[in-house]
Amino acid sequence: MKLPRRTFLHLAAGAAALPATLRFAGAQAYPTRPVRIIVPGAAGAGTDTIARIMGQSLSERLGQPFVIENRTGAGGNIATESVVRATPDGYTLLLVGLSNAMNATLYKKLNFNFIRDIAPVASIGGTPYVMVINPSVPAKTVPEFIAYAKANPSKINMASSGSGSPSHVFGERFKMMTGINLVHVPYRGSYVPDLLSGQVQVVFGTISTCIQYIRGGMLRALAVTTATRSDVLPEIPTLAEFVPGYEASQWYGVGAPKDTPAEVIDKLNNEINAVAADPLIKARLAGLGVDPMSMTSAAFGKLIADETEKWGNIIRALDIKAE
Repeated sequence: MKLPRRTFLHLAAGAAALPATLRFAGAQAYPTRPVRIIVPGAAGAGTDTIARIMGQSLSERLGQPFVIENRTGAGGNIATESVVRATPDGYTLLLVGLSNAMNATLYKKLNFNFIRDIAPVASIGGTPYVMVINPSVPAKTVPEFIAYAKANPSKINMASSGSGSPSHVFGERFKMMTGINLVHVPYRGSYVPDLLSGQVQVVFGTISTCIQYIRGGMLRALAVTTATRSDVLPEIPTLAEFVPGYEASQWYGVGAPKDTPAEVIDKLNNEINAVAADPLIKARLAGLGVDPMSMTSAAFGKLIADETEKWGNIIRALDIKAE
């Protein structure tokens, strides 16, 4: 049967529009089954807590479980690679952070390219680290600590969460900018017991890890690493107040495998931004020292690219190696 030209063009236009219609319908329906958020950290760690706060709220908003799955090892690269290899359908997500940007330079033989293979979905927030010391160190300010370290070269132990971790890189940058010599002691587990006992004397740690000990007087906070003071520790100065130009911060967000449909990414971006703006969630994140940073997926991608370049240059200049 030969179709009239007008009828044929109408049907052809309808067929061409069908994939877009289906994509829109798919995005509207998403998610229709549980979503996994892969966390490159152990259960109970700061990253895990952040993921669970966000996952619970997303579950409530979208009507499907957002299941947290912890995958540790290789500085977060095992978790990242598992998401890179996952089906790009929005049902496997990655909690991303500063370590991903640093790892691009620290590890020479990764099986993926983070910027190329992980699509930025949404930012969650940023947080300073805090420079804390055991009270046995006779210093109450950053200048006093620098003077004490110069008078006692190689006698102060600096703990970190591992070689190449943010706490290590932040500390090495401080050493370079102040000309002091601290002995790096990397930990695979928690450094807190040794810091409390005085076996190690200083660390650049997360606020969530250190704040209870700071408030309890068991550790002394000297400064936060961001350019501005923290709302959680407003009385603690910034390192830049004593070491001009010093700035370092952790950030967290969500990524997905490349080629995840744009409609799904847009929906997740809107929902994650809405969760982060909720006053109750903001309060819970603030308790971890995290300040929500809502942005588009494109803006989050630019942040990742900028941070990868910035810390790559610093890691190469300091010749820092991963474990």
